[in-house]
Amino acid sequence: MFFENFTQNIGNYFAVFFTSMIPIGELRASIPLGLGVLKLDIYSTIILSIIGNFIPAIIIIYGLEPISKFLMKRFKLMDRFFTWLFNRTRKKYYKKFEKYSGFALTAFVGIPLPVTGAWTGSVIAFVFGFPQKRALLDVFIGILMAAAIVTAIFKTVGYVKFVTVG
Repeated sequence: MFFENFTQNIGNYFAVFFTSMIPIGELRASIPLGLGVLKLDIYSTIILSIIGNFIPAIIIIYGLEPISKFLMKRFKLMDRFFTWLFNRTRKKYYKKFEKYSGFALTAFVGIPLPVTGAWTGSVIAFVFGFPQKRALLDVFIGILMAAAIVTAIFKTVGYVKFVTVG
């Protein structure tokens, strides 16, 4: 079905794909957009949403460390900021996070609430110093969880239609 309608729906597929990359909306926005507004099939919507949501996570997990190291070497203020951030965060929360580590990160990404998701989970993995491959796996499993939850809610409850008065 995906390839049959590809040329007709290419703009819609891009809309779902790029919507899933937006930090606040992520899958919470792209799946209802694809299924409810654009009337795409469920498989295309979920696959495009998962891939689109995972790409920023990869960039964040592999990109923040070199960027922070570069900034720390070049600017004293950035060195002090990142040193403070890492020391404070790891000292204050590491024991709690170490106990549940991967499960906590997966659950954080997987529960589709405001301020949770792949973007925030990837930043958390960076700040806590998770090994990159492990962080990617945990974030990806969380994305799969979020996709399943959002799809199940959409298919059972539906999406909110905003009514305009006028």
